Amino acid sequence: AINISASTSKFLMNVITIEDYKSTYWPKLDSAIDQLLTQSPGDYIPISYEQIYSCVYKCVCQQHSEQMYSDLIKKITNHLERVSKELQASPPDLYIERFNVALGQYMGALQSIVPLFIYMNKFYIETKLNRDLKDDLIKLFTEHVAEKHIYNLMPLLLEAQSTPFQITPSTMANIVKGLYTLRPEWVQMAPALFSKFIPNILPPAVESELQEYAAQDQKLQRELIQNGFTRGDQSRKRAGEELTYNGSSACASSRGYR
Repeated sequence: AINISASTSKFLMNVITIEDYKSTYWPKLDSAIDQLLTQSPGDYIPISYEQIYSCVYKCVCQQHSEQMYSDLIKKITNHLERVSKELQASPPDLYIERFNVALGQYMGALQSIVPLFIYMNKFYIETKLNRDLKDDLIKLFTEHVAEKHIYNLMPLLLEAQSTPFQITPSTMANIVKGLYTLRPEWVQMAPALFSKFIPNILPPAVESELQEYAAQDQKLQRELIQNGFTRGDQSRKRAGEELTYNGSSACASSRGYR
């Protein structure tokens, strides 16, 4: 007779098949991610972080990391594509604030999502893909939202900068710093604007050069207003009106997780 130890028997009973993953484990993660992506600051999220953390850990130990990573990327990509479409439908007077909300909400969600998937990041993304989960998820926002809206957003930011009280300084600062985090080379689109919120991004300059930077920003604003919306509604009355935007062994050695 084959003698199966109690620990081996327990391990065999707890095997997570791909069917188990799809029917039980991923739906729990999917629901939690949904809530985190759509929460507003100060919202109470009725999910058990310990349960989700444990769920991810078990799936990593049972070799479902690749599927879980694929599902996570697909889930967040679909969310960001919806966010982008909603921004496209925003009127110009609400566009900056809605972009700020979308950016802040997403970056806030990452502060919870990334730690929940720490085991997948450590034992799959970092070791097998040589990447980092947070970097990958920030890149998704860049590709699916920011890149699609930067040429609509920038002239509105430049206009708002020259119009007192159009948007709050904190909103302007959040967006400019966020754009710099997503893609530092976007500084070149409006160096004077970015330099107001991000120190030391411009080389030391004399006053005349600073004035030149400001003139470049104003020139860019005019060019973008003339050319940057050409993908939108060609029947608009004038620029700024009625715009449409397109805008493993490690698991075995870990203890204390159920």
